[in-house]
Amino acid sequence: MKVTIVYTMKGCPYCTQIKEEFTNNNILFIERDIDVYEEEYEEFSKKTNNEYLPALMLLTLDDKDEPYNVKLLAPDRDYDDIYEGLEMVKKYILD
Repeated sequence: MKVTIVYTMKGCPYCTQIKEEFTNNNILFIERDIDVYEEEYEEFSKKTNNEYLPALMLLTLDDKDEPYNVKLLAPDRDYDDIYEGLEMVKKYILD
């Protein structure tokens, strides 16, 4: 099963916008508020050398719910705007 995790922050208009676009495009996602998942997001930021939001983690779970094929996507590093990020998620889900 393919999973999309969206790292967000309260008050971030881009975070709200990407979640709305995912919902409008019937893309299921798990939201991770960076204040709640602080350690997890710090690890993400270190790996991507990027702290911008909304950030995306795409992964696939095997039969035992173990993740593989993990892709970390950070704004201004991997995509320029939320629509480009949305298209990358769509492609990942369809592949």
